[in-house]
Amino acid sequence: MTRIDANSGNATSGSLQPIQIFDTTLRDGEQSPGAAMTHEEKLQIAELLDEMGVDIIEAGFPISSAGDFKAVSEIARVVKRASVCGLARAGFKDIDRAGEALKGARRPRIHTFISTSPVHMKHKLNMGENAVLEAIGASVTRARNFTSDVEWSAEDATRTVPDFLCKCVEVAIHSGATVINVPDTVGYSTPQEYFQIITMLRERVPNADKVIFSTHVHNDLGLAVANSLAGVLAGARQVECTINGIGERAGNAALEEIVMALKVRKDIMPFSTNINTTMLSRASKLVSNVTGFPVQYNKAIVGKNAFSHESGIHQDGMLKNVETYEIMRPEDVGVHATSLMLGKLSGRHAFRDKLQALGYVMEEAAFEDAFKRFKDLADKKKHVFDEDIMALVDDEIMRGKDTIAVKSIRVESGTGIKPNASMTLVVSGEESSVKCEGDGPVDAIFNAIRQAYPHTATLQLFQISAVTEGTDAQAQVSVRLEENGRTVTGKASDTDTMAAAAYAYVNALNKLLVKREKQAPEALTVAR
Repeated sequence: MTRIDANSGNATSGSLQPIQIFDTTLRDGEQSPGAAMTHEEKLQIAELLDEMGVDIIEAGFPISSAGDFKAVSEIARVVKRASVCGLARAGFKDIDRAGEALKGARRPRIHTFISTSPVHMKHKLNMGENAVLEAIGASVTRARNFTSDVEWSAEDATRTVPDFLCKCVEVAIHSGATVINVPDTVGYSTPQEYFQIITMLRERVPNADKVIFSTHVHNDLGLAVANSLAGVLAGARQVECTINGIGERAGNAALEEIVMALKVRKDIMPFSTNINTTMLSRASKLVSNVTGFPVQYNKAIVGKNAFSHESGIHQDGMLKNVETYEIMRPEDVGVHATSLMLGKLSGRHAFRDKLQALGYVMEEAAFEDAFKRFKDLADKKKHVFDEDIMALVDDEIMRGKDTIAVKSIRVESGTGIKPNASMTLVVSGEESSVKCEGDGPVDAIFNAIRQAYPHTATLQLFQISAVTEGTDAQAQVSVRLEENGRTVTGKASDTDTMAAAAYAYVNALNKLLVKREKQAPEALTVAR
């Protein structure tokens, strides 16, 4: 059995070899059921990823819809440093569409792929080995007409016959591919096995030293990060990952875990990345807010409990020396070890300083709106924590110019009372007031919204979590709606849980209106 060796990638003692971070949150991450993002949300995430130091941003799948094409095109124009990548199947229409979308990019990359495993070739492609090899050569050659930076992926590589995988990679390199991606599409592999696959390709394929090998690992067995790091140790110099590890099924390798593992364990992994790790927490919260996917409390690096200690033994050790139970500083990932609490007497200067410390830069009008909401919150809460401010500002950022808004809401509920909600919505500038009953107060609120603004969307998820602790904590509500195959997630925070529920539902409706305006995407199954 081959031993995983930190020096397998030819790293010299005392040097740090660069690892490129390829973020696919906007493409593979968006394939998570219910994680669809609006155009504005995609731009916001892309700009943060660029600022954070991501090397390559996979902005989308241009041929899948007019909306995806537009998002890739605009991201290509606004991103200042990172390469912008568009995904394409092996067909010429896909590749041409990706090339068109990337015209404005400073550093464009086309990422084309085709299945190579026996099960995929037989049941998905209905193609033989020779046909697949021809498609690889033709697709990479076509992509080179648009850019010199072409990435080729062997979908389901880890279940591909080794000899055939080597042939495929050889054809891709010969045709002009500059990056060879080795996906564990179904999260099937193990670290030892994945290490051996990368090693085999680097040793057996002619001109393998002329390209960058990349990892793209799914998390079905919970091994995505471990497999990715094994690939790096075997010589891969690009890692494909997503913020919070989001992605279809069990998700992808988590960017924050990959980056911090490389940073903390330089003793056995002599590599570096360009990521500003102090922005990891901010990126995690933004993606969670946009998708409506909460980050589990015990999530590595960015989870709420990642730097919390409750055990008496642990607390005693931490008081004596933080290194007893913490292998990294919370500040290194953007988590503030101490929390300066603001209150109703705090002024604009203190609030602006706090926003800057939390990583927010806002235009003056948006700042004034956020400050007003902060003052309103401070009148309701004794202590306003960092988490409260982040939830408040994230709400403000994601609001935009909504078609529907909640003007007022009144809810009655209790023993012997039929729950009811009186509500006034403002729809395109016109007010609509209704009063509805329900099985409970939330049901009454949602019935009132449906009556004030009739629609056919169905509720798929209603979730409440507390932003901070205590009876005066803000409630953070997520609402997922589905209409004709379109799924959106709305989110809102308020100290009044019922108000937060109404705001979240309306936020989802506004997102649905945006999606209605877009062309329906083609029925495509993209899994790598």
